[in-house]
Amino acid sequence: MALRFLGIDPDSPTDESPTIWLHEETGDLLIQSYRATAAEVNNCKEVGSVPGHSTDVPDNETIIRLPAAMLDYLPARREGDRGGEAEHAASGA
Repeated sequence: MALRFLGIDPDSPTDESPTIWLHEETGDLLIQSYRATAAEVNNCKEVGSVPGHSTDVPDNETIIRLPAAMLDYLPARREGDRGGEAEHAASGA
């Protein structure tokens, strides 16, 4: 697996370090961050996502809270990149 380090929250304590890596072959992001609280997860379920999708979080997934400062480390989306189909379907794009 070819990973590239993208960034770490510069304001995080030594033992709490939200971090982002890029899988260079797939373009997937690997993110270490804070696990969402039960209240945050419940709020996500209330808001929902696209029609037809469950709001349950499967055992092999979790909801994380990414500090806003970490958005600077997300790679820019380029034309032709895969992904985003669900978002486009929901918006009618």
